[in-house]
Amino acid sequence: MKSSVIFSLLLLICVSLISAVSSSGQPPLRVGGRMTEPLEKYGMPPAPLGTYRLDTSPRMISPYGIFVSYQVNVDASGNNIVGDAANEPSIAVDPTNGNKVTIGWRQFNTYTSNFRQAGYGYTTDGGLHWTFPGVLQNNVFRSDPVLDSDDTGNFFYLSLLVDTFCGDVWRSTNGGQSWTLRSPQGGAYSGDKEWFTVDKTPSSMGHGFQYQFWTGFFACDFGEFSRSTDGGATWQSPINIPNDPNWGTLDVASNGYLFIGGNDEGSSFWCIRSTNAQNPAVTPTFDQVTTVNMGGSVVFGSTVNPDGLAGQTFLAVDRSGGPTNNNIYMVTSVQPFGANNGTDVMFVRSTDGGVTFSAPHRINDDPINHNKWHYFGTIGVAPNGRIDSVWLDTRNAANNTDSQLFYSYSTDGGVTWAPNVAVSSSFTPLEGWPQQNKIGDYITVVSDNTGGDVAYSATFNFNPNRGQHEQDVYFVRVSPTGGPTPTPTPTATATATATSTATATATPTATATATGTATATPTATSTATATATPRPTPTPRSQPAPRPRPTPLPRP
Repeated sequence: MKSSVIFSLLLLICVSLISAVSSSGQPPLRVGGRMTEPLEKYGMPPAPLGTYRLDTSPRMISPYGIFVSYQVNVDASGNNIVGDAANEPSIAVDPTNGNKVTIGWRQFNTYTSNFRQAGYGYTTDGGLHWTFPGVLQNNVFRSDPVLDSDDTGNFFYLSLLVDTFCGDVWRSTNGGQSWTLRSPQGGAYSGDKEWFTVDKTPSSMGHGFQYQFWTGFFACDFGEFSRSTDGGATWQSPINIPNDPNWGTLDVASNGYLFIGGNDEGSSFWCIRSTNAQNPAVTPTFDQVTTVNMGGSVVFGSTVNPDGLAGQTFLAVDRSGGPTNNNIYMVTSVQPFGANNGTDVMFVRSTDGGVTFSAPHRINDDPINHNKWHYFGTIGVAPNGRIDSVWLDTRNAANNTDSQLFYSYSTDGGVTWAPNVAVSSSFTPLEGWPQQNKIGDYITVVSDNTGGDVAYSATFNFNPNRGQHEQDVYFVRVSPTGGPTPTPTPTATATATATSTATATATPTATATATGTATATPTATSTATATATPRPTPTPRSQPAPRPRPTPLPRP
């Protein structure tokens, strides 16, 4: 027993030293070009018991103007866990009760290791108090959490098993308080980086179907797309998607048509449609592929996120039933053509079912400065058709790295956008790294008729033991006016045109922002810790023989 403990400690020390050496140099900025290694890879085993100590401090409540960010990854008493790390939050909101929200994230029990698990938290009071019952499975290496809900309020959690790139789906029927493994362990196929969506339209033939796509080069078995017709319990054999898109999301129109937005890790972007994925009797096919000009290229290895992405392609469909119904919107943070630094949050829209798209429109309205980073841009579409966009932004930072969460919205289908508003205090994204030089790869937002619920990572908490701030997950409610019928004053006047090749030249408008200070306020959480639901015994799935995966090259 004693020798095995010593061996485990030596192994941990050796791996830590190797990781420290490999992460000492900052990787070069990568704009375009095929990735030669996965974003997720197995690095360290779980830290042996007793190698780190968990202290607590008051949970962080960070006000900024009328907006307040609440820490999500807190312990059972509602306190901050000193020494852990959390990033890549994905949020889901109960459409039948907006007070019930759940967030999943990559949970690092100690910043000294990159071993991460599937963390989750829930709230029953609209985000004021959060409970973090634990992880989906103890000591199981997981990553890339993606959450969604169906139209009746069931939550689903897609999680990636990093050592195999296989995913599985978990379901919660009690507002995210506990989760049950819905598919067999690793039984949802999947790959790095995976996203999924749920068809929420009752009149759709595919109502309740789940659709998933991932980067095919780092797949669990093969292909890039899979479908579940039984709420995530079983998944069809994967198929390929035209053009092999990566790093993007998918959504379903009110007629059941499925749309996928992705890119080639460079300046090529596509909107890809399947009209028959909703038909359970056929294998889905993709009948429309539209090239989309996003005004630049995706970036891997930026100064604000050295080992991660500056943005992914987020696609959302309007299902408002009004004049903008079934409009398709795409947003991503890209490095503009001709620039050699910085990113902008760019938006395009289609009003004809993805046949054509508008010229790219720059949502961030500060003066053009390619030393500034507007990264992790994402969108949500409300049932009334309003579009919300949030992103991290360095416009107010003299060092061009300290970041704030920014917000804008549109009530006319993305033709014009309201002036940008800072909704968080400033923080550094360059601290709290858990043996990974990044603060994740994305943030998320879910919109309703009066505002949006946002999950993002920030470093407001200071860890005195480490001498720097630590990564935590936060929730903030953004809203145009706080009322039920927001009416923005748009700053952009450019008219969208139905073309996928034209380049927009919007006139930027600087927006003054106030400076806020985050304060740590001890607040007890009154919600009881949930009891986990027992997981059913996995059953083997029938599948074709797995293909060999390429050996990942060392990270630059």
